[in-house]
Parts: sequence; C-alpha cells; structure tokens
Amino acid sequence: MRNLIACLGAGSLAALASAAYAAAPNPATTTIAVSATVTKNCSVGATAAAFGAYYPGAGNMSTTSVVTVKCTKGTTFTVALDKGTTTGGSIGQRLMTDGAAGDTLQYNLYKDAAMTIVWGDGSGTSQMNAGTGSGMGTGLTFTAYGQLPDAGTNLNAPPATYNDTVTVSVAY
Repeated sequence: MRNLIACLGAGSLAALASAAYAAAPNPATTTIAVSATVTKNCSVGATAAAFGAYYPGAGNMSTTSVVTVKCTKGTTFTVALDKGTTTGGSIGQRLMTDGAAGDTLQYNLYKDAAMTIVWGDGSGTSQMNAGTGSGMGTGLTFTAYGQLPDAGTNLNAPPATYNDTVTVSVAY
C-alpha cells in the first residue's frame, strides 16, 4: 500500500508540475535587426594586345584587347585608357619602345573596328567607353582595337622587341 501511495503521490506531483509549466507565460523573446549596405564597386581586367612579328613595309598590323568591367548593379561608369608609359607617347599617338636603345614604334588603340575613334581619356578627340553595371557576377566587355601603321618612322625601326603599358581606369 505504501508503494501505491508513493506512486500516486509522485504521479500527482508530476501532473501538478506539468500543469504549472503549461500555465506559465511563454519564454521571453526579442528580435535581431539584420542589415547590410551595398556600396558602389567596380573591378576591371584586360587581355594583352600583342601585334606579333612586324615586318616593315609588309602592311598595317592589327590586334585587339578585351576589357571587362564588373560593377554593382545600376552603377554607371566610364572606362578610360591613358597614353601609355613610353616617353614621348600621347593618347593621339601612342608609342612602344625597345627599352634602353630608345627606338619606338607608333601604334594606337581605338573604340571601333574601323579604327577611327581613339580610345583615350576624353581629352582632345579621344573618347571613353561607358556603361551601367549589371552586377559583380557578370561583366560588360569592350574591345580595344589596336593598329600599328606600316608608315612613317615605323618603316625605319631596327629589329628589337617593343613594349608599352597602357593603364585602364574605371570611374564610377
């Protein structure tokens, strides 16, 4: 009998505790405010523009470089090309140099395949490219059309490897 009373007593206490918990108010709650600010951002990349082997007197040479710009969605931007690093070069007439000897080859970079609109920084008659970002996951591509004319001082260039470095700038 004692065992029965003890079991009934324990069962009653468990039932009372369960009923008390069910009648208790819900646990305290709060919220977490979550936020982020997306800022304007752009990145740019470009492929090399290699003319290859130039044989003076054999005709003009051409090449291309693909410039890829990725900007946050809705961000407007402009893409400018500078004059290059060769001393004496300008946006209107870019130059490659053979280095220490100081010899140069004339070339230029254009916005159009017809090679009539110099791609520069907007100074003089040069023009920049422009666009609106579609997101950092996708980019807009622009082609820089390069021409090495088979004329003028290029016809008298001595054999050597000629180089220049043009900086691509994206303003947004």
